Formats: sequence, structure tokens, C-alpha cells
Amino acid sequence: MASTPSAEDLLRSATQGFDYLFANDIDAAQKAFKSAEDAPFHALGLGVVAFLQAALGMETGLMEEATRCLTASEVGARKQARAAKSSPSTHRFDAGIEWEVVHADAVVLLGLTHALSESYRGYLQCLYELNSAHSKFNKLFKTVYPNGLQSYATPATTPLPSRKGSDGSLQSSVIQSKPAKSGFFSKLFPLSTSVPTIGTITDTQIKPVEELVLSGTAFGFGLFNLVLSLLPEKIRNVVGFLGYNHDRKLALQALAVSAARSDIHSVFAGLVLMTYHGVVLLLSGYQADEAHIIKQYKAIVSRVDGRYPDGSLWILNKAKIQRMTYDTEGAIETLRSGLQPERKNSFRQADTLLTFELAWTLLSHRRYEETAKQFLDITKLNSWSHATYYFIAAGCYFSLRNYDRAQELLDQIPDQLDKRKISGRDMPTETFIKKKLAFYKRKQVRLGGKENRFVEAIKISPAEEIAIFWNTHARIESSVAIAHIQEWSSLTPAITDIESRYLAQVPETTNVDLDSKDELAIRSLLLGIAHRTLAEYAAARAFLKDAQEKAPDVEISTWVGGVSTFELAVLELKEADMKAADMKPEDAMTMWKDALVDASKKLDQACAMSTKQTDLSSRLDSRIVMLRNEIFEKRRLLGLPAERQR
Repeated sequence: MASTPSAEDLLRSATQGFDYLFANDIDAAQKAFKSAEDAPFHALGLGVVAFLQAALGMETGLMEEATRCLTASEVGARKQARAAKSSPSTHRFDAGIEWEVVHADAVVLLGLTHALSESYRGYLQCLYELNSAHSKFNKLFKTVYPNGLQSYATPATTPLPSRKGSDGSLQSSVIQSKPAKSGFFSKLFPLSTSVPTIGTITDTQIKPVEELVLSGTAFGFGLFNLVLSLLPEKIRNVVGFLGYNHDRKLALQALAVSAARSDIHSVFAGLVLMTYHGVVLLLSGYQADEAHIIKQYKAIVSRVDGRYPDGSLWILNKAKIQRMTYDTEGAIETLRSGLQPERKNSFRQADTLLTFELAWTLLSHRRYEETAKQFLDITKLNSWSHATYYFIAAGCYFSLRNYDRAQELLDQIPDQLDKRKISGRDMPTETFIKKKLAFYKRKQVRLGGKENRFVEAIKISPAEEIAIFWNTHARIESSVAIAHIQEWSSLTPAITDIESRYLAQVPETTNVDLDSKDELAIRSLLLGIAHRTLAEYAAARAFLKDAQEKAPDVEISTWVGGVSTFELAVLELKEADMKAADMKPEDAMTMWKDALVDASKKLDQACAMSTKQTDLSSRLDSRIVMLRNEIFEKRRLLGLPAERQR
């Protein structure tokens, strides 16, 4: 009679499947997981494959498969944990703790899978699952890391040196936080707290199951707390009633500790950190310590890329770093290389992200023909908002003055909008697009033209306008920013009340290109962002304030007021950085105090302007949260007392 495989044997087998997955070999990964799909590790693996395919490609059909596999893993892990309690431990942790980690993994992924449906019921199911996982990971964390995280390695070798606070250790932040209320799962898995210090820098004799426990616990705890810290204030206030506490600094430290280990959780932790660092660099607008973020980001990407050099997700993040450090050509080359057809293996949903990143990178370089092709190619790769891709591609052809092709693509958007709806409602980007199309048509009729040629009424590229929401113009080369300014300032009416050496000279004419407050406000917003990118702060402030002042009178562009106010907050911080470089320390400190208060007030104003009636308000809300976090970190770095962190 064959012996029952040990937890270590099953873990080793499942790890092989994850190795295939992260190296882009989906078929081999699924084969490895199916070899023992009744085992919780393997069922979790199958669930992860389906979850990643569903999440990365928005493939709703795979959500049911992910739910099935993850539920099987959850049930199996709970059964194994119960059985293990009566057996002696095969490692230095309490018997069965490895199954508790797998159980919590399955619960977290189940919650996120429910959220992918973007339905009210899905969000409620997600909250229920995450509530269970939060209680579980809190207890696991205090058991596995009773003395905090300071003795554990991180990918960048030093544990967040420039962001370490002076007000207590990481250990104290765990002990002082309110314990989560005990729930159903905590009664199933009572945990001991008497565990020796395992897995620190000086402990080199680590068993594979111990690696799983160390890395998995830090990963789950860090992920949950990071997600909570990034929720918009309005949502977080609701979540707060459920007893959730979060600590973003500790969350990042926990994820960094997990990412430095060798268990498969380290790859997931690295992926979360890469995503977080990439989003902060792209969308926050300002970073309190950009050099440190880049250092951490590079170290994590290098570590995982060395393990899976052909994985699309790691190629993606290498390119993101290049783009964020102004190596646009290098980013384009990296992405094109990652999409070569002769590659050995392909992960279609991950490749979609490479194409998406390549499209935005090309747009940031004004390479409109190539950008349009990439966005149209994405419609063949996933089922997410084709209307959005058509809208951006149409904007590119508009910039190329190929108006017939632009009109052709714009005409196809209504059919795409009807095909793709969530819970009977349009997606946020599609609501924005629908309003823009109606706006263009009304303007064309007002000008006496044929409504079916409304492309003639467009004066500012739809691609460049929607790019504001992806903050595409913040990290562009100076030559590109100048080209944008020349183009937008050449539109009439001429700009006569704001001075800038980069504005185009516009001859007198009775022709008026921009005849609405919407268009004039959007032009000023774009010009403000482009001037700020060039560090022309006086002109940038003047244009952003002009957009802010015009916002109350717009017809459909309800988002302009909040976004322009947010961009003014970013400007205050960037200008303060520049001024501080030439000031005495005591003068710089006084200046920083004022700048940080002013930026915070502007974020309060932007938040107040972001309502349910505001287009793409959730994106602005997320950016506000990120920038508040950076202001909090800047105060910490300067040794200033922290404002109440929202």
C-alpha cells in the first residue's frame, strides 16, 4: 500500500507547478496541479491559475473555475489542519500551522474572486471572506513573528531604512493595535504564541514547510493591510465599522520580508510590491522618497526575474521601471522583446498587460500610429472595455490627421458599449466616453456641420484627454511636453493672460477652435500638467488655477475641478522639493511645513469635489489616498509631527 505523501512532499510538487506558472508555461502548471488536485496545495494552484487568468484578462468565464478550485482548497486545508493537531509537528512551528496558511490563502483569493464580478453581491461576499482571512492572518502573524520583523531580511538588504519612523518599533505597532475579534475560523484553529524565533537572518537551517509558514504569513498579513490602507477614505470609513485596523508601513515591511524568502509566497509578495510601487510611481504624482521606491522596486524585480527570466509579469515590471526612470526607449524595447512570437511559452492574459503597457508607453512618446495598433490589438486579447480601446485609437488617428479612420472607429463605439455592461450599468470609462461622444455631436451640429462627421468638431485628442486619468503626461520627455504645449496653445482663442516661453504664436483670426468652458478648462489642465513636467511652476500654477476656476461652469466635464485641484497639490510638493535644494535647513523646514499643510488642504478640496456624479471619481479617490500617504511619509522623513492620517 502506497504511503500518504507528507506535507513537504505535496508542497514540493505544488511548487513545481507554480514555477511553471511564473515562467509562462500555463499548460505544464495545470498538469502539475492536476497530478494531485485533491491536495489543498494543488487545488490552490489550480485556483491561482484560474484567478490570474480571470483577473489579468477580465475573463469572467474563469471566475467560476477559480471559485471551485479555491473552495476545494479551503475545505481540504481545514480538514488537514484538524487532522494535524493530533500528530507531532514535523517542524519547529505548531503542528498543522502550514495548513492554516493555505486555508487563509484560499479565503483571501476567494474574496478577491468574488470582487472581480464587480457586483453588489460580489463585494459583500468579498468582505465576508476577507473578514475571516483578516482575523486568521492577524493571529498567525503574532504567532510566527512574536518579536516583529526587524530581524528579517528584505530584497533590498536593508529594511526600509529611509522610511523608518522614530516613534516606536514595528513590534510595538503590532502589539499596540487592537486585536481582531475572534471569529468562526479562529475557533477552529486556536494558535499558540510560544514559538522560537525562526527564519531570522542568522537562522539558516530552514525547512520547506517553515519557509511556507514564514513567507505565507507575512504575505497574507501584508497584503490585507496594504489593501485596507489604499481604500478611498469613504470606503475605509465603512470598513472601519467592521473592526479593521491597518498599518501601511508595517504592511509593506511584511511583504518585503515575504518577498525575500524562497517559498512561492515570496513571488506573490514580490508581485504585490511591484504592482504597488509601479502604481505609486505612476499615479501618486509625487513621492516623498522616489530614490528609495526605485531601489526597492528594482531589487524585487531583479530577484524574481533571476528566477523566472521569461515570465511576462516580470518583463512588464522591468519595463515599468524603465518608463518611470524616463528610459522610454528602453521600456519599449523590453516590452517588444517580451512579446516576440518565437517565445517558448506564452501566458495570454499576462501578455495582454505587456501590450497594454506598450500602448501607453508609445502614447507617452507621441508615437500615435503604433499606439493605435497596440490598443486595437488588445481587443483580440481580452474582453475588457473595447469601447475604451477604440476611443483611444480614434484619438491617435485624430492626432495623425487621419480623420476618416478616426470617425470610423468612433462610429463603432456605441455597439461596443451595448455589448459590455456590468450589472446593467456602464463602466466608469465608458460613461465618460458616452458623454464625450454626445458632446462632440452637439458641437458639430452647433457649428453647422453634419452630425455623422462629428470628428470635425474635435480639437483636443480624445487619447490625450483620457490619458490624464492614467497620469501619462507626468513622466514624459521634455521634447514631448514642449510638443504638446505647442499643439494645445496653437488652438484658438489664443492664450493672452498667462505667460510661458513655450506657448505657440497664434495669428489673429475669427476662427474659434474651443468654444466651450469644457474645452477651455481641459486645455488649461493639460497645459498645467505639461508645464509642471518641465518644472515651469509659475506657468503650471496659472494654468491649473484657470482650469479650477472654469470647472464650475463646464457642461459635462465634472471631473476637471477635482483633478485640477489634485494636480495643484502635486505642484506644491514638487516645487517645494526644488526650492529646498537651495535653502538653508531651517528655512527649508519652515517652507516645507507650509507646503505640506497647503497640499493637504488642496487634497481635502479635491476629495470634496469627487462625488458619485463625478466621472471616474474612484480613480481620483485612489490618487488622493496615495498622495496623502506620501505627505505622511514626507513628514516622517522631515521629523515633523504627523497629521491625522485619513
